[in-house]
Amino acid sequence: MQRIDHDLPWGCPGTRRQLTVFRFGSGPCKAYVQASLHADELPGMRVAAELKRRLRELEAQGCLTGVIELVPVANPIGLGQMLQAAPQGRFEFGSGKNFNRDFIDLAEAVAPAVDGRLGRDGPTNVRVIREAMQALFNVLPPAGSELVGLQRLLLQHACDADVVLDLHCDFEAVVHFYTLPQQWPQWRSLAARMGAGAVLTAEESGGSSFDESCSLPWLRLARHFPQAEIPLACLATTVELGGMADTDKQKAEASAESILAFLAEQGLIAGDWPAVPEACCEATPFDGAEYVYPPHAGVVSFLQPVGARVSAGDPLFEVIDPLEDRHSIVRASTDGVLYVRERLRFAQPGLWLAKVAGREPIRQGRLLSD
Repeated sequence: MQRIDHDLPWGCPGTRRQLTVFRFGSGPCKAYVQASLHADELPGMRVAAELKRRLRELEAQGCLTGVIELVPVANPIGLGQMLQAAPQGRFEFGSGKNFNRDFIDLAEAVAPAVDGRLGRDGPTNVRVIREAMQALFNVLPPAGSELVGLQRLLLQHACDADVVLDLHCDFEAVVHFYTLPQQWPQWRSLAARMGAGAVLTAEESGGSSFDESCSLPWLRLARHFPQAEIPLACLATTVELGGMADTDKQKAEASAESILAFLAEQGLIAGDWPAVPEACCEATPFDGAEYVYPPHAGVVSFLQPVGARVSAGDPLFEVIDPLEDRHSIVRASTDGVLYVRERLRFAQPGLWLAKVAGREPIRQGRLLSD
């Protein structure tokens, strides 16, 4: 195991933050796994601790056939943000920006550097593009902020990986994935192993999130250079590991073993691993996800558990205003899976309370929330 510590730029005088990367194994293929980019989403960090322990064992046994980079704490900035004893890991205090938005568009940045150098040999093109991506980080202007510096370090480590997993969680949720529709067949085995309740697919969900900043450049470059053979060389996903409270040891161990078994399928780990379960959820378009809002303020009582299959018209939650005696039952408007519920129990105007993964597109434009 190799430990790599990066000092973040632009820290305040007298302070120091580090990003730590653990590198295991060697070989031609590479996987990159990071946890808790939203720093208060701790199930990923708990799973990363199990992955680190197991990767040490597998490396000592000589089972690693590729490189696996692990970042258990992907957001040291957000991890230190507390407001009145409550962690605030989704948005940076200084700028108000979401830590998982506005990553560099690598396709736009490297297209001029690879123009005229790409041909019909896919593996050669992959090597040329990855070299251009790595070279880019050496010539970018100064980051200008800790947030931008952190994002660049994370993407620099991930951009030359064959497989990228960004471990998150939602408020109260089933395990679910976000990925490109073209890559869903490859992610199906991991979704089955982890018992995912939903998989949301989109070519571009808006916001330049980390996983799309790893996978989408290959799709964009393939379309920009149609005469060249450019495969989708980075298989990337956001894995939402259930809800924010899902840090139980047994669940973390099971999630880690599922990830390792999947990486073995990708040629990164040798040995015998459990077969892929046959049962698996279906993938649905991200623009088919219904975000359900309350009609007024009040105390919330949910009427369906996460993971429930619902039909249009089924009740999802009720909102009761204890002062004005308003009582509303809010129903689903699409068929699908209730895959996320808000953890708070007081309805705020303009803030969603539930999400239903439906099959039919019902939204347009930017799909990601802030």
